[in-house]
Amino acid sequence: MSLIKGIHHVALRPTYAQFEKAKTFYLDLLGLKVVRQWGDEKYPCMMISTGDNSCIEVLPVPEENDVPLEGKFAHLALATDDTDGCVARVREAGYEITIEPKDVELSDITARIAFCTGPCGEIVEFFDQK
Repeated sequence: MSLIKGIHHVALRPTYAQFEKAKTFYLDLLGLKVVRQWGDEKYPCMMISTGDNSCIEVLPVPEENDVPLEGKFAHLALATDDTDGCVARVREAGYEITIEPKDVELSDITARIAFCTGPCGEIVEFFDQK
């Protein structure tokens, strides 16, 4: 029996300048919702629901500091019912599509996937399990 039930959150560490871009990308472009916010004008933090009890936590670092290495991750996989629609929307907004939509066989499932580069340089995967 596994103790893990799924992803709770993935933390992004954008610079302060990237914080607004991250908000626009995840809230306006992809239609996600903020479930909690804390901090202040200098250090605004938020938790964004991805709709399935998992979240993206956005914790900016001051512009003059480097983004810490511990903030890196391989990619952020977002579940969707419309990979092609997600790709069309992010492409129209000017984001780079690094892997075009394609169907893949993963062990016992088929999925339609695609990848793009997000506003903080993160790799975002759109994952539609069939």
